[in-house]
Amino acid sequence: MIRGAVAIFSRDFKKFLSNPFVVIMTLAMPIMYLVIFGNAFGGTISHIPVAVVQDGPPYNDTPLFTNAAFALNHITQNDYPKLLDVTEYTDEIAAKQALGKGLVSAVIVFPAEGSSNRDIRLYVDSSDTITPALIESALNGVLASLAADNPVMIDNIYGDIKYIQFFGVGVIMMAIFTSTMFGGGIALIKDRENGIHEGYLVTPVQRTSIIAGIISSGTIRAFIAGFAIFLIDILITGIVIQSIADFLLVMIVILIACVGVTSLVVSFASRFSAQQEYASTVAFLNLVLFMTSGAFYPVIGMPGWLRWITVINPEYYGVDALRGIILRGQGLDVIGMDLIALMIFSSAMFILGIVTYRRTLE
Repeated sequence: MIRGAVAIFSRDFKKFLSNPFVVIMTLAMPIMYLVIFGNAFGGTISHIPVAVVQDGPPYNDTPLFTNAAFALNHITQNDYPKLLDVTEYTDEIAAKQALGKGLVSAVIVFPAEGSSNRDIRLYVDSSDTITPALIESALNGVLASLAADNPVMIDNIYGDIKYIQFFGVGVIMMAIFTSTMFGGGIALIKDRENGIHEGYLVTPVQRTSIIAGIISSGTIRAFIAGFAIFLIDILITGIVIQSIADFLLVMIVILIACVGVTSLVVSFASRFSAQQEYASTVAFLNLVLFMTSGAFYPVIGMPGWLRWITVINPEYYGVDALRGIILRGQGLDVIGMDLIALMIFSSAMFILGIVTYRRTLE
């Protein structure tokens, strides 16, 4: 009995060691969890864009406004970069428009000389569950240092959004990737292992049509998964879709993201002949993309070198667009750049998927 167990152990362990790629990926995954997750979640948030303005017509700047704006713009965090990037506005309406478009995270309205109300109004982007508290704390600290007793009135412009709602939007993108990873890529490799796609070489169907059909099928599966998680988000987290137009816009974003992610996974699957190698590589890719998408934690809290990954990360644009529609009720005028980035990525990945898969049939 012991001899048999030793023999089986020896065989399986030798098989593991015989594939250096899997060994490397096995060691790389924990390291990447440490590096990526450790820096992407819970980092020090800095350079939060904030607008400051005086209420009413453009009166002469009051000492409170001048001193508070200067102090807010020079809050230090020990060895970390400054907390806020303050921009002075002369028009309260323009400042609020910038907040609605996501150009700033908060608007602080100070009373002017002719104001009858001494309140300081703080309008914050409440779709981000972390930065509003930092901005409020910074403002209260500055007012205390200036011995100003003006009360602060806080307005969460998108209502009281909970973290589960913030995170739930990101899970939609994870569902798309996971569905494609297991339902599309692994199925493709299984077909290759079973020799099924060898028959494609003698079929009258063109090779481009074959891969287009595979990507289309994977896209539909991913779309169903993303749509299902979207509905579950609504039921569990209490997210409310404001209009039919917003609902349709969510569907468009999910569909475009599905095309891109499916094409990416197919192009990867075309390069692997074993499920172990494919699974370890795509799991590694999923970790990097999801952790840097802003699904867990605001991208503004990541170190500079990690933020560069978000620039080329399609999941970031998908999460940002969905969060803009679902949590903020924003339209194409705001999420347009996210959609353009997703469409460019999806088009490039679709072409890459076709070219890569065609080569495997030659």
